[in-house]
Amino acid sequence: MEKGKTDKNRKGLKEQERSEREKRYLYWLCKLPVLGAVSIRKLYEYFQSFEAIYNIEETGLEDAGILSEAQRQALIDWRGQLESCWYEYDKLSEKQIRFVTPFDQDYPKRLREIYDYPMGIFVRGDLPREELPSVAIVGARGCSAYGEQLAKEFARHLAGAQVQIVSGLALGIDGCAHRGALKANGLTFGVLGCGVDICYPSSQYAIFEVMIRTGGILSEFPLGSKPLARHFPMRNRIISGLADAVLIVEAKERSGSLITAELGLEQGKEIFAVPGRITDPLSAGCNRLIQQGAHMAISPDDILEFLGVKHQKVLILHEKNINTLAKKEKMVYSCLDFTPKHLDEIMRNCGLEPGECMGILLELELSGFVFRSATHYFGKKI
Repeated sequence: MEKGKTDKNRKGLKEQERSEREKRYLYWLCKLPVLGAVSIRKLYEYFQSFEAIYNIEETGLEDAGILSEAQRQALIDWRGQLESCWYEYDKLSEKQIRFVTPFDQDYPKRLREIYDYPMGIFVRGDLPREELPSVAIVGARGCSAYGEQLAKEFARHLAGAQVQIVSGLALGIDGCAHRGALKANGLTFGVLGCGVDICYPSSQYAIFEVMIRTGGILSEFPLGSKPLARHFPMRNRIISGLADAVLIVEAKERSGSLITAELGLEQGKEIFAVPGRITDPLSAGCNRLIQQGAHMAISPDDILEFLGVKHQKVLILHEKNINTLAKKEKMVYSCLDFTPKHLDEIMRNCGLEPGECMGILLELELSGFVFRSATHYFGKKI
């Protein structure tokens, strides 16, 4: 009896050793720039082992018919990097970085369901939890102040209902979505178009650090990979792949956010878009998506109802109740819009002197009715 148990334990240890060895060879393969996720997967399906891919002769690679001549030559040349790749692999834990593959139990199930799922992802912090719903919020980098508010409010309400927020940590809508989720003490995850050891853009470093502790940062690109333009469309498929639904807040007619929406559609995700004025270029992409069949999102409730999340009713976003304001405060407030206006324009519209108008605006700001986007620019707060 004891002998059978010992043999079983030995077999289990050998399997673990083989699995770990295979993971090392996969790490080496994922660092080869000319190979994408689909090519690596097809190689594995053909040869049934990553170690075998390393050892196969060039004629064997050619017979497989998977790689181009240039890719085959690059793969053969890359064998000389095995030792350095394994050295880097062994140092990952010291940097608190994990390399997660489709063969690992904690690999996101949502990602497994897309055709071109990454064969390896680098993770700092955690991965999205399987039992919680997840929404990707993306949009224009050069968004309006109104778009910033919307992204924060949608993310805050969704995160408050235990919906995980996924985005790309970019300037504009992405960063606002992460901040809104953090404001609600929710879980938020950033998918990068560079290595997880690089914060891009660097101006997002503050939330980058917080997200590592309260959510996670992930990428399929190896450590040290720069944020090249070609990386971002690849990054976008992971953003949508990790989500149950995709929300576009602001997007121009031609926008990277629309690529995320298209990828989401291909992956079978529900697409939501916030409508905007037909004369606003930043709303052109969202309005077009709605015209083509995307769900119109005028409240976080629209998304929560789709997700089937049990939640307290969230009010539709609208102007605040101004009945508590004094007469002149109402007058100044009525001259504002969700898009910030300069003080000079506000004074012209309300007819008040600079000092009095500025004083009222400051009172409205302190009361939460108004926000200031820049010096002497004020807008209505949602």
